[in-house]
Amino acid sequence: MLDRRFLISLPIFILVFIVQEAVISQFNLLSNGFSLFLIFTLLWAALGNPELGALTGFGAGVLMDLSQTNSGPMGLWTLIMILTGYAISYLGYGDYNFRSNPISLVLIVALAVPITRFLYLILGLMFGSDLGSFLQVLRSLGVSAIWSVAVVPLMMPAVTRLHNNIFRDKSNI
Repeated sequence: MLDRRFLISLPIFILVFIVQEAVISQFNLLSNGFSLFLIFTLLWAALGNPELGALTGFGAGVLMDLSQTNSGPMGLWTLIMILTGYAISYLGYGDYNFRSNPISLVLIVALAVPITRFLYLILGLMFGSDLGSFLQVLRSLGVSAIWSVAVVPLMMPAVTRLHNNIFRDKSNI
């Protein structure tokens, strides 16, 4: 059942990825701007269980590795997104008050975006990627946190509605 629902959500992820690559990444907004796809994926993972979070992270990580803007080694985003997707969904798993509270979702996703990018930077350093100066990296992480705080509340109603329509158990009475 989970496989079928995940396959139903795959075109949604591909559409958001195409919008990210074709539109959002073309704008140079204050030091790299934001990643709509990363925010969407982490918000989607936060609404699901840990198994769904890891599966979502895997699918999103593969797409992020295929991105034309990716400068790191193949598979690095996949590893990071599996870990982050699992972790963010594990934090709220079983606590309905956490998932139903929009402020907690905004905070957890807004914190997870720069943490995810920081993990990418640290593991990228281990694999020999060129990252730039320390000040550029710090500025990029701060700007991504600010953008995610601004974008998550705008995306949350649509993502929550889509997630509930696909993964909510519907009874046929």
